[in-house]
Amino acid sequence: MQYPYSPIPQRGPLKFPNGARVALILTFNLETWDLTKDTDRAYYAGGPAILPDVLPGRVPDYPNYTWREYGQRVGIWRLYDVFDELGVKASCTTNAVTFERRRPMVEACLERGWELLAHNYEQGELLTDFSGDPDREAEVIGRTLEIYQQNVGRPAKGWLSSSLRGTLATPGILAANGLEFYCDLMNDDQPYMIETDNGPLVGVPYSNEINDFTLLTRRGHTTDEYRDILIEELTQLHREGETSSRLMNVGLHPHVSGRGYRVRALREFLAFAKGLDGVWWPTREELAAWYRENHEGHITPA
Repeated sequence: MQYPYSPIPQRGPLKFPNGARVALILTFNLETWDLTKDTDRAYYAGGPAILPDVLPGRVPDYPNYTWREYGQRVGIWRLYDVFDELGVKASCTTNAVTFERRRPMVEACLERGWELLAHNYEQGELLTDFSGDPDREAEVIGRTLEIYQQNVGRPAKGWLSSSLRGTLATPGILAANGLEFYCDLMNDDQPYMIETDNGPLVGVPYSNEINDFTLLTRRGHTTDEYRDILIEELTQLHREGETSSRLMNVGLHPHVSGRGYRVRALREFLAFAKGLDGVWWPTREELAAWYRENHEGHITPA
């Protein structure tokens, strides 16, 4: 995997369709994880723990597990209702096992005609577990993509690794499987090309900064502060997008943003964004396809 270091003032101007200043993507992560793992190592039940003193993988950690399960049982449906109310589409990611264990979550996404990205096989199995063993990593990715196609009816076009834990081999494996874009890297406000031994991918950056887990769970911002941070970020990118368009991704987890006392922040942010001229609401696939056709002159290859 290679991509050039490119300071943003040294790039050619990027102009999204219809003069849009900002491409705004809101991501629901439809994640599913194992209750236990066959290990004595600490297991984080799908991600960072809300309670300390995490348990060995063989011991069920019900507080952390069921805290996340709230999002599957309640939070995601609250978020679907808010987005339906405002006529906004999200871009969803899903683990392959979600189709088997929590199928109504992904069915609700597909019934709405929303985008669905491959997001690893199971949330607690990280690709970095197979670092240095590209054959095993390729098997996990291949199994994930096969289940995705069986359930969605078309091949996956893009990929986000669970916990964004890809390896040096990941982009090349994805390109070899015919994928077109990769979302693990979080280093930019614009898309860019990634070169692999198996052909190029479009990098569509994710964000761990503009992300409900970081803002609400790790940093403890209030509902109003969360809304204001999202509005502030969009306002600044919109200002900068007058000369060169920007991308804003908002990472959302149903057990975090889907709480009753937090969902107002998204409702008010979305209303603000809808009232702003020059906002494009693409899927990642649409953005990646557009950029692949229009990236010449944007970033000079290394």
